[in-house]
Amino acid sequence: MKGNDGKTPTLGKAIIFAIVSLMSVIHEELERSFDHTEFRDGQEVVILSLLAERSALAIFPTGGGKSLCYQLPALLLEGLTLVISPLIALMKDQVDSLQRKGIAAARLDSTLSIDEAMAVYQDLENGHLKLLYIAPERLANEKFRARLKNITISLLAIDEAHCISEWGHNFRPDYLKLTQFAKELHVERVLGLTATATPAVAADICRHFQIAKEDHHQLTFYRPNLNLSIAPLPGGERRAHLLKKLQEGPVEPTIIYTTLQHTAESLASFLKQNGFNARPYHAGLRPEARSEIQDQFMAGEMPIICATIAFGMGIDKSNIRNIFHYNLPKSLENYTQEIGRAGRDGEPATCELLACQDDIRTLANFTYGDTPQPDGLRAILRILLDQPGEFDISTYELSRSHDIRPLVINTLLTYLELEGFLKATSPFYSTYKVKFVRSLEHLLNGFDSDRKEFLTKLFDTGKAGYQWHEINPTDAAERIGESKDKITEAIGELEDLGDLIVKPSRIRQGYRPLKKPEDMKALTQRLVELFHRREKSDLERLQQVVDHALTPDCLYQSLLSHFGEEMAPCGHCCRCLGDQPPSILPGNPPSAIGSIETKILQGLINQKHSGLRTPRQLARFLCGMTSPATSYSWFLPEGARRKVRLTSHDGYSMLEEHNFEEVFDLCSEQLIH
Repeated sequence: MKGNDGKTPTLGKAIIFAIVSLMSVIHEELERSFDHTEFRDGQEVVILSLLAERSALAIFPTGGGKSLCYQLPALLLEGLTLVISPLIALMKDQVDSLQRKGIAAARLDSTLSIDEAMAVYQDLENGHLKLLYIAPERLANEKFRARLKNITISLLAIDEAHCISEWGHNFRPDYLKLTQFAKELHVERVLGLTATATPAVAADICRHFQIAKEDHHQLTFYRPNLNLSIAPLPGGERRAHLLKKLQEGPVEPTIIYTTLQHTAESLASFLKQNGFNARPYHAGLRPEARSEIQDQFMAGEMPIICATIAFGMGIDKSNIRNIFHYNLPKSLENYTQEIGRAGRDGEPATCELLACQDDIRTLANFTYGDTPQPDGLRAILRILLDQPGEFDISTYELSRSHDIRPLVINTLLTYLELEGFLKATSPFYSTYKVKFVRSLEHLLNGFDSDRKEFLTKLFDTGKAGYQWHEINPTDAAERIGESKDKITEAIGELEDLGDLIVKPSRIRQGYRPLKKPEDMKALTQRLVELFHRREKSDLERLQQVVDHALTPDCLYQSLLSHFGEEMAPCGHCCRCLGDQPPSILPGNPPSAIGSIETKILQGLINQKHSGLRTPRQLARFLCGMTSPATSYSWFLPEGARRKVRLTSHDGYSMLEEHNFEEVFDLCSEQLIH
């Protein structure tokens, strides 16, 4: 811009000089701390937004280098950068990597010992940390927030920021509270990071954190090296198709995504029988088994993983050559994130979706299974809102007693907090398992008589096992007439002295009631409608996947339009190469429900299981979906001498191939009769 005299105004020169200087500084830091000479697309402009004291949103594809967007500014800003991440494994990997570079980073998560956590707190209070990684749930802890009150938080970086959107594909209630925590802690700027956000979800994130339009930075989801294809197949033909695809070339790093755990197990077994080195990966495996499988895959020792969506978050393997979706994904957001793990080295990779009508029923049934029953919601609301003073709850216990999934209860609690009915205080462990390193007699030596008497009474309240004593501080406090705090402090002191090995368990969350609802019936109905709207939204996302699988247009055009992008046909997906879809996805219609199934259902009803009292509970069970009430229920088969887990009943998953609504209607009819 020129002034009247044709010269550039002094202010303009000053701004230009400041920008050039700032760019020079960040490039020097990039090379000094991260050993890179150039930024990837989008990184520099996001960093400049943050250093200009503005909040920002970065929507980058999977593997697009989102973490540098906050790690580099953290080194240039004076205060602490607090990083919100939902994955412990990802936190650990990033902190380990930063520490190897000599950067003062730490994490606080459930895997740390008490000593390790206290060391992190010490560094935090002394101002020695530049980055601290935590899970979103930790900010709900009143005591933890109190620790942060006197610390300057220059930047709050929120990974998987799409979780804040109530109508996004992966809503997490603890994310919804981040807005108020950011205000409470006087956070100077916020960076939202995600690989999957539709325009509506992006707008939601920007609204929550007051991010200006010009600070919403989005890269294209188009990856020219990924070759997308869709193979419409009946369920029975998928294995042979997959085997043929794998046999066409050399064995290369491959992820095969399935919906169900038993599908991952059986598919891995099938591939092994046909000469491929494959292993299953899912949430039902022991943690050490999952770690072993992931390490083998990362090291190139195990080329093929058959996995549920539990696998892949935080995986940074550049040479994955194939991503197969053996089952339909539950949303286009999930699909985009999963195929984004292929070909990060820029070399060609194949991403094929095996599309079968049968999967729609399975995925829809899971959605129906997550919706809580109105009577369960009413009962929980009465428990939560009729408390006379501070109280504590176990989400696990509420989940089991009212047959509502823990995520639903956490969502309910979040809404009650946001609407001012409750305030979370701090979580605590209700039980401690302790093992004596030396005998109690030797442990007591050296204490005065009062302390000996107190500790003797305390351990007398415990439930003795073969190696471990179980102590409930609340019960112990009532029995010996001491405060619960004194008891937990004593256990901690003995652990510090090396006299005890302590395992805390059964976490409970404290709450403080703030107000009563004016109309409990209206509040209950509003929450019932909210969960039904969420159910409808999840079903609509599933339909978007089906529409994508059946589109005659360029697959990239179809996929990118979902994220608000426009592009010309890619020229290399299966549609652009001339492959045309069928009018409907192939599949096998379920067999009719006959007299045998009806008889088994009636037998279930006659057994009067507490977890199978309503049509929805019965329908979930028959469709193969466990619930809190059925996961831990037992029944005594006729003539049996011992109890058998309810999921061993012949009726469990008997009608999993049928639509939930059809099964629900049948259960309603049979209960009436």
